[in-house]
Amino acid sequence: MKIKEKEKVLWDRCIDFHGHECGGVTIGFMAALYAIELLGLEKDENGGISKDEEVVCVAENDACGIDAISVILGCSVGKGNLLFHMRGKQAFSFYNRKTGKAVRLVLKNRPLGMSREEAFEYFQNADYRNIFDVSEATIKLPEKAKIFSSFDCDSCGESTGANWIRLSGDKKLCLDCYESYNRFDV
Repeated sequence: MKIKEKEKVLWDRCIDFHGHECGGVTIGFMAALYAIELLGLEKDENGGISKDEEVVCVAENDACGIDAISVILGCSVGKGNLLFHMRGKQAFSFYNRKTGKAVRLVLKNRPLGMSREEAFEYFQNADYRNIFDVSEATIKLPEKAKIFSSFDCDSCGESTGANWIRLSGDKKLCLDCYESYNRFDV
């Protein structure tokens, strides 16, 4: 791969986290590096970017590349700065909360007829500036993650975040216990 020595450490961290080398991790790795450049992000002393929610990624897939984005940019579902807008596309919108900059990267089609191994080699040797189409982010910057109160479900007793509770008469029910009203299911 055409990676600089300082990027080799990041690559190795991505592979350690993901478990193996593959084209998908390479795509996420390249997308994260390109986002750093386009959004003017600065790496910390450990090579990471986002300690909290400074950087946000909205991914349009849940494939292997997400792991590389998590490792490099510090985006994670738990912190609330990795969100999914599932469209089955190798597309990622990145946001820098500090500067307000945002960008959407969409993977360009690779040459036709490549095997998986050839595609892996192709992405490994590509310059990230040449494998993504760059445009404005089309999804509005998501608000910061909220912390919700929890309630015990009156049916199963399991603690559930308030935003997932449904009222049924005077009972608070989790989604698993709640039966929605639908006149067409009769």
